[in-house]
Amino acid sequence: MKNIVITGTSRGIGFEMTRIFSEMGMNVLALSRNSEPVSEQELKNVHSFSFDITDEDSHIRTKGFIEENWNSKVDLLINNAGAFLNKPFEETTSDDFRRIYEVNVIGVASFTRKLIPYMNKDSHVVNVSSMGGIQGSVKFPGLAAYSSSKGALLTLTELLAEEYKEEGPSFNGLALGAVQTEMLAEAFPGYEAPVSARTMAEYISDFGLKGHKYYNGKILQVSNSTP
Repeated sequence: MKNIVITGTSRGIGFEMTRIFSEMGMNVLALSRNSEPVSEQELKNVHSFSFDITDEDSHIRTKGFIEENWNSKVDLLINNAGAFLNKPFEETTSDDFRRIYEVNVIGVASFTRKLIPYMNKDSHVVNVSSMGGIQGSVKFPGLAAYSSSKGALLTLTELLAEEYKEEGPSFNGLALGAVQTEMLAEAFPGYEAPVSARTMAEYISDFGLKGHKYYNGKILQVSNSTP
């Protein structure tokens, strides 16, 4: 039985991953600002509380849970939480950029740093990013803050893999293409993605459990379409 921490679990892929790991009999700590969608499911071995990845108190509460309930051990961290902005660049303020980067980069870095002491060589950190953060991929107007932050997250993943390659954990990044989620609907109104949130959640869940056996410091493009 693995101990798994997932952020961004109130909807979409994160919500589905929580259900999948519960069905597998894993211990799951599902973290999101809105904890009710998960709590209402009453899933086996799943714990959930309100969590803000940019908030130090949320990090401290998470550490307390891990120490008290999981014997200070985390096998898998999936950084799935993310903030989105679709806004013309000339209208995008410095505060807009700071808000997106606080969630998508700085919050992820800070939270991961807090959890590393509970991981070992066999642990795995999966950072969920976007095809928009891949250099040379198709780019879309209005996503300057969002896509650039997701690019920064991928570079961070590579850097941490190098820094912890001896003692672990392993770090890998998944650059997702179009998945039918609420966030996609906000980015591309009317567009229907060929991949459902459940299908992508199944892929990420499997990768989270097995991917570190084959990869470390790698960025995998998980996309069969544009966007």
